[in-house]
Amino acid sequence: MRPKALVLGCAALATAVVLSGCGSDTASGGKTKLTIGLFGNFGYAELLKEYAAAHPDVEISDRTASYSDHHKNLAAHLATSSGAADIEAVDTGYVNQFKATPDKFVDLNTKGGDQLKDRWLPWKWEGSLSKDGKQIGYGTDIGGLAICYRRDLLQNAGLPADRDQVAALWPTWQEFMAAGKKFQEKAPEGVKWFDGGPTVLNAIVGQASVGYYDKSDKIVVGENKEIKAGWDLVVDGVQSGLSSKLLYSTPVWNTGFKQGQFATVTCPAWQMAKIKDQAGPEAAGKWDVTSVPGGGGNWGGSYLTVPKSGKNIDKAVELAAWLTAPEQQAKVFKSAGLLPSIPKLYEDPSIVDYKNPYFNDAPIGKLFTDAAKKLNPQYQGPKAGDIQTAIGNAMQRVEQGKQNGEDSWRQFVGDVQK
Repeated sequence: MRPKALVLGCAALATAVVLSGCGSDTASGGKTKLTIGLFGNFGYAELLKEYAAAHPDVEISDRTASYSDHHKNLAAHLATSSGAADIEAVDTGYVNQFKATPDKFVDLNTKGGDQLKDRWLPWKWEGSLSKDGKQIGYGTDIGGLAICYRRDLLQNAGLPADRDQVAALWPTWQEFMAAGKKFQEKAPEGVKWFDGGPTVLNAIVGQASVGYYDKSDKIVVGENKEIKAGWDLVVDGVQSGLSSKLLYSTPVWNTGFKQGQFATVTCPAWQMAKIKDQAGPEAAGKWDVTSVPGGGGNWGGSYLTVPKSGKNIDKAVELAAWLTAPEQQAKVFKSAGLLPSIPKLYEDPSIVDYKNPYFNDAPIGKLFTDAAKKLNPQYQGPKAGDIQTAIGNAMQRVEQGKQNGEDSWRQFVGDVQK
């Protein structure tokens, strides 16, 4: 999941290759207009320009909304068979919800998808298959997990900055919190160890053997001891003064990057684009990337779907297939850091050996492809995205002093059971 601040309406169509009337299927000069609905930075800006240049009969624009609003709006559009973009991104936390109504989407297997399935990791392909075998989406990225950290802030607090030495500080989340307590003893004024409890908690949840649901789609978060232990650990970190108390992908969180208010942030591969966008060029080289406590885990990853309500289905399918092809996923990894879901790229030297100059030449190619090879994906139930939002709000109540940890947990469990 790569949430982003809310953008609304036709006037807010972002990164448009050519901008024309919202909802129309033809553009000036008789060209076909395609829209793509996204949330966050998918790294598609240059790719859409490239595709439009190679297909002069097509004009493309993208519209971007916040993570939650994007998926709520998509559900509403599908219910009325009106208003959806020609291509709609769906996060892994919501794909089970949408694949339960495959009749709302084009079955990509009927458009050649069955000939492309071997591109993807098997679990990625299967993740968007409906129970009756219809394929509603082509896989974009997967999340993977790492920690991004500010080298200068750790050094100022007397901690090592070398990425291998930093990783040795936190083989477990308990030791991550212990390192944070040492950091706070000498931290620069106003700087905290991590950005906010929800971000850390999402990583811990992503490493659990069972998440919010069991495989029968029963919500089990209330009895999930792994997640409750993670909750208690993060609450302790918050109460120990380690958190900047910022909720990810909010304006104040973005400002936190610009002002250097925290030293570490949970870093699925797609997070790197967010950091670069928000921290700006002046922070280049100050950020670095190293392994995550606990090893492995996943947070996020998406699919491109084609709603049946679209007016230009064949051209939309063609664009979705092109954007998710190996060549384009490789370009997105190098430009935005999004980890490909195509296993053959994990052996490609141009990917494996890639180092990101913004992040102090961190070997992100090896770091994230190694993580991808070890990844054992967690089952996601129909409303996993909504539950993630709810648990983040619950942690925010603790951070804001509105509830203690136990009361907020009980409210969260009660809310999701409804």
